[in-house]
Amino acid sequence: MPLPIVYHPDYVAPLPDGHRFPMTKFRLLYERLLVDGVVDEAQVHLPERSPQEWLELVHTAEYVQAYCEGTLDAKAQRRIGLPWSPALVNRTCVAVGGSVLTAQLALQHGLACNTAGGTHHAFPNYGSGFCIFNDLAIAARVLQKLGLVKTVLIVDLDVHQGDGTAFIFQDDPDVFTFSMHCEVNFPGTKQQSDLDVPLLEGMEDDAYLQTLASYLPDLLHRLKPDLVLYDAGVDPHLGDRLGKLCLTDTGLFRREMQVLSTCVSQGYAIACVIGGGYADDMQALVYRHSLVHRAASEVYRQYRL
Repeated sequence: MPLPIVYHPDYVAPLPDGHRFPMTKFRLLYERLLVDGVVDEAQVHLPERSPQEWLELVHTAEYVQAYCEGTLDAKAQRRIGLPWSPALVNRTCVAVGGSVLTAQLALQHGLACNTAGGTHHAFPNYGSGFCIFNDLAIAARVLQKLGLVKTVLIVDLDVHQGDGTAFIFQDDPDVFTFSMHCEVNFPGTKQQSDLDVPLLEGMEDDAYLQTLASYLPDLLHRLKPDLVLYDAGVDPHLGDRLGKLCLTDTGLFRREMQVLSTCVSQGYAIACVIGGGYADDMQALVYRHSLVHRAASEVYRQYRL
């Protein structure tokens, strides 16, 4: 059985400043993985739209209804940063279903990757920073409700703190949130994760990877989670528009190999989502996002999962 990959169609949202929110990157990422032979169509799984009751395991019924019906007030809509449309509602709900499916596949096979996901700025009653519903939190809650897991470790290496996820699980002893992020970056007001590791602006590959290595193995040993949810944001890259760290392509690949090998070698199932990444050079951005899938394919073969 090859490495399971979850893919769902993209949606393009124009932004007021003339940029396009790079939802086209999801399709381009999938195509790049096929062309480069990283995956083939036989290993691709297509998710279904998440039911409303899944969303309401994390989000308030009022917020879910207002977003899905397009009745959010203008301030709440601006906080999300994406223009509302029925197509975006559908894509958002399918994307959540994709992260749940990725988590289920990870439990079955030891490792699985999504070609989207990582909307960690969404709070129970509002969205923020291009994040509408918190797919990581919903995936954890759904799998707990289904009785498939009890303890979950969320490893968030996006350059921005996973503030929504931290808030959602702040009083939950069964979900441990670990966020390693640039200290002087969005969000301006940080929440308290179970473990926050703020990084200095401009940090490069070796210092970053050494910092990560000083935390992750100990967390796994101490928590012994039933599942690891990994947000592999590529916005720590030196070329990212919204990051302030200085990782290279090589550094990102080393990071993915480090995270995946550390988990898989110790028998911990890990589900990967791609997280944030923002660049005017779309092909370069797509390549960065492909690194977690390239590393996952290598680790999957190496450990004969």
